[in-house]
Amino acid sequence: MLRVNKAALFLAATLSFLPVSASAQSDEEVYNRIESLHGNAGDLSEPLLSLVEAMGNSDAATIARLAEYPLRVAANGESYEILNADDFVENFDTLVTQDTRDAVAGQTFDQLFVNSDGVMLADGAVWMSNVCDNGDCSSSHWAVISINN
Repeated sequence: MLRVNKAALFLAATLSFLPVSASAQSDEEVYNRIESLHGNAGDLSEPLLSLVEAMGNSDAATIARLAEYPLRVAANGESYEILNADDFVENFDTLVTQDTRDAVAGQTFDQLFVNSDGVMLADGAVWMSNVCDNGDCSSSHWAVISINN
């Protein structure tokens, strides 16, 4: 007859409900995933680094230049559609919380989450995507497409 230790059974059941963190991924794995889903992965580095630095410095003008408009921003329990860079800069302190700035400022390439919607920074605080510049998407650029505080 098999005896089951109740404490061990309880521990095993409890551990099965704990969140499991994602496996560590290399920069190369992230790059390859971006390239396979969006293309133009090589051009992400400059805007991504600019965004991380600008968030750390609360540089609203640089962040505004990196955004695609209209830009969807979730802040203060509401959703806003920002139509242009001037509106973003003027309302920056309301639109981008210090927690979001700090989280994005600490982002590293290997921590990026990539899916068909784009590239997620800081657990969804900011999303970037490869935005087409023309009808056949033969030309594109990386831009911030949403901010979620």
